[in-house]
Amino acid sequence: MNAAQICSQLTRKSRSNFYYAFLFLPRPRRDALYAVYAFCRMVDDAVDLQTDPDAQRGELARWRAELARCYDGGAVETPIGRRLAEAVHAYAIPRSALEAILEGVEMDVDHQAYDTFDALYPYCYRVAAAVGLCCIEIFGYTEPRAREYAVNLGVALQLTNIMRDVEGDAVAGRVYIPRDDLARFGVSADDRRAGRYTEGFVALMEHQAARARRFYAAAHETFPLRDARTLVAAEIMGRIYLSLLEELEARRFRVFGGRVTVPTRRKLAIAFRTWAGAHLTRAA
Repeated sequence: MNAAQICSQLTRKSRSNFYYAFLFLPRPRRDALYAVYAFCRMVDDAVDLQTDPDAQRGELARWRAELARCYDGGAVETPIGRRLAEAVHAYAIPRSALEAILEGVEMDVDHQAYDTFDALYPYCYRVAAAVGLCCIEIFGYTEPRAREYAVNLGVALQLTNIMRDVEGDAVAGRVYIPRDDLARFGVSADDRRAGRYTEGFVALMEHQAARARRFYAAAHETFPLRDARTLVAAEIMGRIYLSLLEELEARRFRVFGGRVTVPTRRKLAIAFRTWAGAHLTRAA
C-alpha cells in the first residue's frame, strides 16, 4: 500500500464526517486533505492509545520532528509525512496551524479539565479551528474573512463533538464541559461516569448547545459568499455537524449507552444538497 492509499484508507476507516465533505473535491485537493486528516489522526492516537505521559510526549515529539522535516526539507520518515510534505508545499498550509494541532493534542496529556469556557477555548482553537485553517488553504478562497469563518466553524464542530462524547470522555477521566457550567447545573463527575440522566444534565447540555449554536451562527455570518464553490466542503462539514447537534437536541441529549451519529444516507443527502446549492449560488 502506497502513502496516498494509507492516508485515504485512514480517512475512510474513521467514518469521519470529513470523509463525506471531501467527496466532491478534485482528486489533488482531496488527496492533500487526506494527508492532513491522517496527520491529525496519528497525533491524536499518539495520546489516546497510550496511558503513560512520557510515552505520549515521546510520540508527539516524533511527529513534531516529522512535521519540521516536511517544512525544512529534511528526509521525512513516514508515508504520511511524505504525503503531508507534498500537501504543505502544494497548498501553502501554514506551519503554525499544524503546530497548533500538535499543541492542542498535547494539552490532553496535561489537562484533564477546564474551569471555564475561556480556558477551554484555546484547546478548541488548536484541535479544531487550526484544522479548519489548514483545510481552507487546500479548498482555496479569495476573501480574507474565510479565516474567521474557519475558526468559528471549527469551534462549533468541536463543541458539538464534546457534547456527543460526554460518556466516553467521562470514562477516560477527561472533562471538556467547563467546571463552572457543571457546578451551575449541579452535575458531578460521578453523575457523568455513572451515566445519570437528570433534569440538571439536560439543562447543562441545552446550555452547551446554545453556545455551539452561537459559533455556527458566527460562521454563517462570516461565510464569504464569493468563495461558496471552493469552500463547499467546509460547508458540508458544518451542515453535517449541525445535523448531529440537532439529533442530540431531538433525543434530549440521551448520550449515555451509545454514540449518537448522523445516518450515512443523511450525510450523503446533506453533501449533495450543499454542493448543488453552492453551484447555484455561484451561477446566480
